[in-house]
Amino acid sequence: MSDHGPMNLRPFSPEDGPATLAIFRAAIRVTAAADYSPEQIEAWAGTDLTQEQWRAKRAATDTVIAEIDGRVAGFTDLDDSGYLDMLFVDPEQTRRGVATALLEWVLAKARDHGIPEVYTDASLTARPFFEHHGFSVTQQRHPVIRGVQLTNFAMRRTV
Repeated sequence: MSDHGPMNLRPFSPEDGPATLAIFRAAIRVTAAADYSPEQIEAWAGTDLTQEQWRAKRAATDTVIAEIDGRVAGFTDLDDSGYLDMLFVDPEQTRRGVATALLEWVLAKARDHGIPEVYTDASLTARPFFEHHGFSVTQQRHPVIRGVQLTNFAMRRTV
C-alpha cells in the first residue's frame, strides 16, 4: 500500500529553485555516495552554485517537476537536441516510480517534438536505471568537475 498521494508532473517555476537544488545535492550526497568518493561527491554537488545560477540553468531548458503531496519529489529536463541533462529524485522518494515517471515525460516530449533520440551522461549510480529503460552506453567518460575527476557514461536511446 502506498504511503503517499498521487504524483503530479508540472513545469518548473522559479519558486522551485530552492527545492530542486536541494534535491540535486541530496541525491548526489545520499543516493550516489556508494559509487563516488567524498571528494567526488562534493565537487559534483557544487557548493559554489548560487540559487540564481541554478534557476537560470533550470529556466534555460524545459524542466519538469514531479510533485507528491504538494512537495517536489524530483525533476528532469530535456533540451531541443534530445539531451537529458538532469534527472534527480529526493532520496526520501526513491523506489516509488518518480524517476520512471520523469523519464516517461522525457520520452513523450521527445516523440511529440520529433526528436529521434534521447541522450544523457549517466552517473555510475544512474547507469542501471537508464539501461533498464532501454538506453545503451556509447562511451565511458571521465569528466573533471571543479578539479576532480569523475566517471560517467554517454548513453543513448532511440525514441
